[in-house]
Amino acid sequence: MITKDVIKDTVYELYKQAVIVLGDDVKKSLEDALKIEEHDLARLNIEAILKNIELAEEKGIPMCQDTGLPVVFVKLGNVEVENLREGIEEGIKKATKEIPIRPNIVDPLTRENTNVNVGDYIPPIDIELIDEDYLEITILPKGFGSENNNALKMALPAEGIEGIKEFVVESVLKAKGKPCPPTVVGVGIGGTSDLCLKLGKKALLGKVGERNPDPEIAKLEQEILDEINASGIGPMGLGGKTTTLDVKILKAHTHTAGLPIGVCIQCWADRHATTKIYDD
Repeated sequence: MITKDVIKDTVYELYKQAVIVLGDDVKKSLEDALKIEEHDLARLNIEAILKNIELAEEKGIPMCQDTGLPVVFVKLGNVEVENLREGIEEGIKKATKEIPIRPNIVDPLTRENTNVNVGDYIPPIDIELIDEDYLEITILPKGFGSENNNALKMALPAEGIEGIKEFVVESVLKAKGKPCPPTVVGVGIGGTSDLCLKLGKKALLGKVGERNPDPEIAKLEQEILDEINASGIGPMGLGGKTTTLDVKILKAHTHTAGLPIGVCIQCWADRHATTKIYDD
């Protein structure tokens, strides 16, 4: 059995990894962006971001003051698990106290802080059932400077691929510098209103710089990325060639009458960490 204590300690370590160490794919993308930037202010901003990442790792402290709202993705295989939600919540509470991370979770009406980054329906836990012999847990700390710029459109089927492209580009350009670009943009297409936004968030877990294996989706990702970067918004919204590091798309089948489009914007700190736990 995978015990509650194992889950707690795993979630704590994942949160610590996610907020302190940025993935190599994101770092490489930022380094590549620095090579092509000609705008002095854009270069200065990317250099500052890269230095920030380096110092966070060296000092073992979070790379951003906004350590996010904890979003948890679980793949549950053929294993026995003790008190999954309780173990996840205790891991987040431990991370809040010991890393430490900023207590961000408040009641939406009274604004009273829980001080433990856990609350009603928080963390959101997405569970996918898999035919494997392990439990996989992913932590995505989602900052709200970027989350506040997410967008949903219940488009009509006739709007098609061009309508998808137009809405995603429009949503990112409308956000301008608010989500701390260069961003990573997750897009969910299809399903229902809630599912397409969830897919947009899940898309952020993909490797930056890797195209979707579906050639039609890969083409759409690249076209959207090129249009966004042609805007000149640039790092931190102060001009340059790199407004977005990558666009990642996931799709689901949907109702014949609809074309839901969810846009989930992530700042340059595209943070997440994943591990698998086996029974033994």
